[in-house]
Amino acid sequence: METRAISKYVRISPRKARLVVDAIRGKGVSEALRIVHLSTKKAATPILKTLESAIANAENNYDVDVDDLYIVKATVDMGRALRRLRPRAYGRADIIRRPTSHITIVVGDRESES
Repeated sequence: METRAISKYVRISPRKARLVVDAIRGKGVSEALRIVHLSTKKAATPILKTLESAIANAENNYDVDVDDLYIVKATVDMGRALRRLRPRAYGRADIIRRPTSHITIVVGDRESES
């Protein structure tokens, strides 16, 4: 049994968010929550919300014990970049790209995997 949660168009660079996601991939849910809570990265907040949502989905939809859950898959993909203009000399403009991320976390039950 696997349950997932997806957060789309999170206003953080995927490269920065992957630093936090790489630290929790494959860990148990309680350990992953502890890691994300103690992280000082900006990406920790949306990743924590997504992780808690995946845990709540598993608990509510499949009536699973939270202590048996672990993170099966955690990915951060590139979302659509917001484009902004910055004025430059001689009436020109430069495009500033503000990256967004799609965070996907899949949690599963250890008993069903064995």
